[in-house]
Amino acid sequence: MEREQLEKTAVHYPYLRGLLALPLGFMLIMSGLGNMEWGPFRQEALFVGSVVLALGGYVLITRYYEKNYGSVTPKKRAARVIVGNVATLLGLAGGPILIDALNLPFNGLAVSWALVALVYYSVAIGLRLHHVLIWGAVLVLGLLPIWGDPATSDSVNVGLIVVGTAIMMTGLFDHRVLVRMFESRETNGEMSNVRD
Repeated sequence: MEREQLEKTAVHYPYLRGLLALPLGFMLIMSGLGNMEWGPFRQEALFVGSVVLALGGYVLITRYYEKNYGSVTPKKRAARVIVGNVATLLGLAGGPILIDALNLPFNGLAVSWALVALVYYSVAIGLRLHHVLIWGAVLVLGLLPIWGDPATSDSVNVGLIVVGTAIMMTGLFDHRVLVRMFESRETNGEMSNVRD
């Protein structure tokens, strides 16, 4: 049983390094604000600085995880990874295009990201309550008929801000799950050799 629990933690580890989502969410929010040219975001230098800050944050967060939790290389099945990546790209790009082509009053970006996130988490590690609550809320918000014509509104940019916020929230909760998983294994004496 101990080995089984350890393997379960190791399998989920790459997917629960939630702090790595913070730079991505930050960049989506900054992109939305920059595209709308809201206040100080009219300055291109602010966006360039945001990119540098996000990349630096990603590097520091990666080092934090490696130092505190080690690294795990999950088994990859090439066909499954390729199909998953293609499906994700099609969902993220095709959803907004389809909603726009059908002239629906929805936010295609929010709807697509929410559906892809829910499917991703259900396949990768299993849906948790915070995944359902956060991405379910994004899905409902995206399906509300309040967005108007995407060509004449800032709905895509607002969608970027909503999705960026959801990514950051999900990342914080995923990190919390990861910390709890490792703490419970350490308490049981199961993780004594994992960090070496």
